[in-house]
Amino acid sequence: MTERVTVDPRLGAVLSAAAARTVAAADQVRLHPDLPEAVAAAFARDLGAVGPEAPTAGGTVVELVPGHAGAPPGTELLEAVRVMDRLRSPGGCPWDAAQTPESLLRYLVEETYELYDAVAAGDRDAVREELGDVLLQVLFHARIAQEDPADPFGVDVVAGELVAKLVSRHPHVFGDGETITGADEQQVRWEELKAVEKRRESALDGVAAAQPGAALLGKYVSRALRAGVPPELLAPAGDGIAGDLAALVVDAVRAGDDPEGALRAAATELSEHVRGAEAAARAAGETLGPDRPEAWRAHWS
Repeated sequence: MTERVTVDPRLGAVLSAAAARTVAAADQVRLHPDLPEAVAAAFARDLGAVGPEAPTAGGTVVELVPGHAGAPPGTELLEAVRVMDRLRSPGGCPWDAAQTPESLLRYLVEETYELYDAVAAGDRDAVREELGDVLLQVLFHARIAQEDPADPFGVDVVAGELVAKLVSRHPHVFGDGETITGADEQQVRWEELKAVEKRRESALDGVAAAQPGAALLGKYVSRALRAGVPPELLAPAGDGIAGDLAALVVDAVRAGDDPEGALRAAATELSEHVRGAEAAARAAGETLGPDRPEAWRAHWS
């Protein structure tokens, strides 16, 4: 009797742990005729598997057949990388081949906003589609980066750095001896680890300045609050630095100005105050932090 073991050709000549044990115990390993030639050749080389034309041996016989059963999560990502490579390579799509990181920026922004709208609307079909479109942008940029003659890197480097970042920023999960009891504590610890890792001098370092004014201002306020800036310093009565966003917009429109400019100006002003307090504290040899609101007040200007 022949036992069939399903292998996923998209993974190459790779067996799951359970399949490997089954194959290791077999007296003969046979190759299904529908296996891709390169995969079949690798199994023949590594396992001594025989082709479908070979006579069936006695004892335990295992046949490797192509399929997707039991494929590990992420298998389709390999196929997506392969398709992206095909589109970008000679003989692929002329439009894809002509794109640059700069030409793709508009699509990166558009797809991100479309995903945002899908999530906000609770439309799961749209979320699934838009996640794919955002993933396409990641694959596209990584594939273009692979071609850079001075500093090439591909999607594996991108994924590897992501893995290293996730592991290093979750010592309570992947390390020993550290305990995190809640999401708020994790957020604070995350920022501490990022500051050390990136050698940041300010709580506002690393915020993307290209984002819309309201989002930028909101991010600065969020970072400042987590850093320990007392709320009343961020929005003092009647003359808020962050201030009343609706009032900022109304005043800008009434004055014939761009509301976006008013929001960005408020964000810049807030940034100057936070960074000024941080610089003053450093000059005085003092430390600012979430548990030192009086120190923030003393150095705020």
